[in-house]
Amino acid sequence: MMLLSDIMFALVAVIHGWFLVLEVFLWNQGLYNGFLAAGVGWGLAEGHSAYGMRVRLFFGACIVMAGVFGAISTGKRTIVVVQALPALIAVFALLFAPSYHAP
Repeated sequence: MMLLSDIMFALVAVIHGWFLVLEVFLWNQGLYNGFLAAGVGWGLAEGHSAYGMRVRLFFGACIVMAGVFGAISTGKRTIVVVQALPALIAVFALLFAPSYHAP
């Protein structure tokens, strides 16, 4: 489960890095996706330490909430699938990993 969590968080960081490129350079919108990608990257860089896990959980939860809010506010359900679902899978994989100990 920890490997699944690592892979999913890496995927989430890449997805949000791509969203940053799309929104900032092509659509002239906000850059919050860059902060989300950086936060997930920070959590991955911290490794499997308790601190790194907390950072991942925080930014993972932020991404899930951003996806749900975006889907509700725009009426586009695909936002939940593309943005929130990968982060939700990453968060649950981390929480249910045998080597993870909740703070």
